Amino acid sequence: MSETAIRVENLGKKYIISHKQGLSSNKSLRESISNTVKSIGQKFLPSSTKEINPSREEFWALQDISFEIKQGDRVGVIGRNGAGKSTLLKILSRVTEPTHGKIAIRGRVASLLEVGTGFHQELSGRENIYLNGAILGMGKEEIKRKFDEIIAFAEVEKFLDTPVKRYSSGMYVRLAFAVAAHLDPEVLIVDEVLAVGDAQFQKKCLGKMEDVSTKEGRTVIFVSHQMSAIEALCSRAILLQSGKVVLDSNPQEAIRGYLGNAYSLTKGISLKERTDRTGNGKVRFESFRIIDEEGTEVTALQSGKDYRFELGYFNSLEKRTDNVVVSLDIFDERNNRVMLFRTNFTNDNLSLNPGFGSISCSINKLPLANGEYRFLLFMSYADTEIFDWIEDAASARVDGGDFFGTGSIGLPTHCKLLSEVQWSNS
Repeated sequence: MSETAIRVENLGKKYIISHKQGLSSNKSLRESISNTVKSIGQKFLPSSTKEINPSREEFWALQDISFEIKQGDRVGVIGRNGAGKSTLLKILSRVTEPTHGKIAIRGRVASLLEVGTGFHQELSGRENIYLNGAILGMGKEEIKRKFDEIIAFAEVEKFLDTPVKRYSSGMYVRLAFAVAAHLDPEVLIVDEVLAVGDAQFQKKCLGKMEDVSTKEGRTVIFVSHQMSAIEALCSRAILLQSGKVVLDSNPQEAIRGYLGNAYSLTKGISLKERTDRTGNGKVRFESFRIIDEEGTEVTALQSGKDYRFELGYFNSLEKRTDNVVVSLDIFDERNNRVMLFRTNFTNDNLSLNPGFGSISCSINKLPLANGEYRFLLFMSYADTEIFDWIEDAASARVDGGDFFGTGSIGLPTHCKLLSEVQWSNS
């Protein structure tokens, strides 16, 4: 019987969110000074007479989470943005303390939570390897034995004595993962950071994590939005929603629960009322419609036909906004991104007038095969200031279609993208 590597009991994490209230045009100077003096005076009053501060809000990132992980388990943690995944990993990695509850971890923990975790910017790659090893409690000789293996895996030998602040994000992640995976931790924790690397390196990392678990008996906790990676690597998956565990099962069942929630969300709340969005809100998406060749709004599509995606927005800025970047991402049932339309990829410079308006993206001969698809919407200023970002903003179904013009509409579901090619023999 495997020993317990991690035990979590009634874990909770609370943050206090402060809403700053500056001097606005609707508030006089006298009112602002009065409120400031009043807030100072509140500090000296008995707790029973203090007023509740409306500018401070409690937010529970995690609520009463309990689970056990056995030694050698490969556990995926999935959920939408804001579900509490990163907070959980930070607590397990001892980066932050829980508000209540307790955790017990057997052995050393190596974490890769974000680009730059555990690295000193001014030190070289070589020096950071030794620094990370020391943080994990390893001696110099022990690190030396693993040194060549780490460098070979990371493929950064040419830049080994260069300060890591000059590394690209890909180089940074390659070295950080190599250090975390090769310095013999009993528990390896990896967040979505692997998405920074290229496809070949991601495959290499997944293979290493599987070896660490199956051949060396070490425990792996892996967070990813790539359901195919979760299914390929993990033997178990925990689904988080609003800081709570809603499902702890095999990866297939957890993934079905995750995607089921995503599809129901797209149909249950209007885009205008959605609160699960990121960005400063200066410009917000208000609606999403798919228009067919006849000008009719549809939710069921056909392969090979022409469509227009119409994105309604509200611009709260008082003047025309230039250099706006808009992205429309399409995901399949496994949460794989199958298509991406982005204005700056095609040099389409958008300028939005104040108030309500709409943005259109047209596609000729839709190349998607049968299946359910979800849409992510993103909008920013010059790709630097995020206005609005909504995962699972909408969904649609593709029901066949005569893409190839042969009269056959029974397209297979095991492929997602269709393309016309020329066959020949010699």
